[in-house]
Amino acid sequence: MDRLRQRADFLAVANGARVNSPAFVLQSRRRDDLGPVRIGFTVTKKNGNAPERNRIRRRLRELVKRLDPVSMQPHHDYVLVGRRDALSRDFTTMLDDLRIAFTKPARHMAMGQTGGRGPNPRPAPAASRKPD
Repeated sequence: MDRLRQRADFLAVANGARVNSPAFVLQSRRRDDLGPVRIGFTVTKKNGNAPERNRIRRRLRELVKRLDPVSMQPHHDYVLVGRRDALSRDFTTMLDDLRIAFTKPARHMAMGQTGGRGPNPRPAPAASRKPD
């Protein structure tokens, strides 16, 4: 398992399927290459000061270390976006949430590349015409 480190990779995963949990959001995207599973971690500044964000990130990394790697889909990129609840939530509960979250994106991606959201219901904008 490798780490995501470049911004372009994080942005690409942000367009994929996502699963919400009280302590984190799991984003996933299938890659076209045959590389290993890659995972990235991010915590926004609204979740606290630097030591709190670092603690959230450390807890998320430890969750992934304790998770069985077989539960992750091969040839996928994952991003765990930490939330403030990750500071106070029980670790075993978070581990259960992560196990459940890793089963959900696989179902969404099976429906197509839209992440399970279906086709865009908005019609295409009409071409503007100048009056004669």
